[in-house]
Amino acid sequence: MSIELWQTWSNIGNLFFLLNIILAVIIIFYERKNSSSLWAWLMVLFFLPVVGFFLYFFFGRTFKKDKLKHQSAYYHPELENISEHQLHEVTTGSFHHYSSVTRELEGLILMNLKSETAPLTQNNRLSIYTDGRDKFDALFEDIRQAKDHIHLEYYIVRKDTLAKQLLTLLAEKARQGVKTLLLYDAVGSNSVNKEFLTDFLEAGGKAEPFMPSKLPIVNSHMNYRNHRKIAVIDGTIGYTGGFNIGDEYLGKKAKFGYWRDTHLRITGGAVHSLQHRFLLDWNEASHQHPIKYASAYFPTPDNHAGAAIQLVSSGPDSELSQIKNGFLKLILRAQESIYIQTPYFIPDITIMDALRVAALSGIDVQIMIPDKSDHPFVHTATLSVIGDLLDTGAKVYTYHNGFLHAKTLIIDRKVVTTGSANMDLRSFHLNFEGNVFIYDREVASAMADIFFRDVELSGELTIEDYKNRSLSEKARQRFARLMAPLL
Repeated sequence: MSIELWQTWSNIGNLFFLLNIILAVIIIFYERKNSSSLWAWLMVLFFLPVVGFFLYFFFGRTFKKDKLKHQSAYYHPELENISEHQLHEVTTGSFHHYSSVTRELEGLILMNLKSETAPLTQNNRLSIYTDGRDKFDALFEDIRQAKDHIHLEYYIVRKDTLAKQLLTLLAEKARQGVKTLLLYDAVGSNSVNKEFLTDFLEAGGKAEPFMPSKLPIVNSHMNYRNHRKIAVIDGTIGYTGGFNIGDEYLGKKAKFGYWRDTHLRITGGAVHSLQHRFLLDWNEASHQHPIKYASAYFPTPDNHAGAAIQLVSSGPDSELSQIKNGFLKLILRAQESIYIQTPYFIPDITIMDALRVAALSGIDVQIMIPDKSDHPFVHTATLSVIGDLLDTGAKVYTYHNGFLHAKTLIIDRKVVTTGSANMDLRSFHLNFEGNVFIYDREVASAMADIFFRDVELSGELTIEDYKNRSLSEKARQRFARLMAPLL
């Protein structure tokens, strides 16, 4: 190698070394990151000085909430008034509770009102779906009956049979004059293109990707994804949960087998909250077809007794981790039992400490994770983290009957939260998520019964199993755990 060439490469190396130092300073002093994430990124920069720089550019930068459009014009005009009125009533002790559960959990309701402007609706009826075929049968039938509008928002839309069936049905409704909108995440649904959507768009439907790349190949915000799953039909029926749009959710992929998830069909006031969330997300994504408030989107719901629900959203556009804080508040509030189902279990230290304290205090803590995973490295980290609970008396199950993708937290058979958020750092801090918090004994008990039916299809992970891991397995799990804040 000539002296000139060596000098050139030396200068390039010095440049990246200097950039690494500058980036490390920025991460330490200017980026708002939790300590585990901070140290993980510093290690990446130290051990991968060139590659780490580019990894941080695409995956590590803090989301700037001012990048989102100002959307105050699109808010439901009475939503903030409703929330402020409820906030005043709760703080002054004059709020009218329809059940003892909401009265007992008034602190959680108050926190959600303060941090998320999440009104409590107390007139909801729900259907619980754990099988994709049942969920999509119900959704497709509701779409067929739609008269005014159909609003769909999904993280993943595959280019496969189920998605084609859905688009065919949506195109048919669009030709009938039903306003039909499809919002999909640009990274989660990266196979979707205009060619795939042609018939739907030509029929009058509209589709938008959420936060697509401005460059042809790379997406500088690919780490911040819209993970929500929402459907609203005519402003009276809403769906939310864990199912995306794809054949695997019908159990048609041999890699996963049966797909076990949790999804809800809701009628009542909570549909307005789902509608409002959809409209905000649509207007963030759409530059050509923004939507303004219309009364047809918020018809008056039936005033029947039902479950009390708050829809809580969180994402990198907020400094508060609203859903994670809701999880933490519920765990700390538990007196008898905590049942968790999640495909990925990588919570932060506050959730882990709360679960450990609960289990050591004699509370029945039971957690279920999949036996197999769609993300092996994340699953390895999950197995490492969850082992820390085994010596506290908590029970851990691995689901064997296919792939477990359900995201539920059930407390004392009184309250349950489910939606798009996993029990992991990505859902807590990086993804745009949405969960319903349901204050209802009947619904929470039904969810708990489903949990224990799944226990019959699972194996228990014991402290002996954890201690008897091979050295190579321990090494893999420790490395995955170390990198967990980046996942």
